[in-house]
Amino acid sequence: MTTAFSPLQAQHVGEALAIEQLSYSHPWTEQNFVDSMHAGYRLQGLWRGNVLLGYSVVMRGVDEAHLLNLTVAPTHQGQGLGARMLHELCAWSLQTGLAWLWLEVRASNRRALALYERMGLARVGLRKGYYPLSRTSQEDAVVMSAETAQVLAHGTGARA
Repeated sequence: MTTAFSPLQAQHVGEALAIEQLSYSHPWTEQNFVDSMHAGYRLQGLWRGNVLLGYSVVMRGVDEAHLLNLTVAPTHQGQGLGARMLHELCAWSLQTGLAWLWLEVRASNRRALALYERMGLARVGLRKGYYPLSRTSQEDAVVMSAETAQVLAHGTGARA
């Protein structure tokens, strides 16, 4: 069965939320997804039939895309889907005049950091204490960026 991209709609929030909760110690809430939709952010799902494999949430800037969330369902990780979703996001960004991609990622998320670096993003900064770890501690975020054309040049061959 083939996979396809399509926008996440309100009726898909429950599926995205289930993946989110399986994937993260501090997952987005249902309200985070709803607020992103209402704000006009781009919520894109990757589907195999009627099964949601992963999704991304992107905020548009003047000439940049800010990736707020890119998640592959744990049962589908390691199949190159993260790279494919990032590639699709950058193709859309270029088509809509967004020349740069920006994101933050947990400093401990080695798998995501490796994917982003393989896809051509560079570490450009650190946000101290950006993510919660517990009630009393936080984790740093690595800020990454690249020209969307550069990410596209890395193709979909990277494995996530």
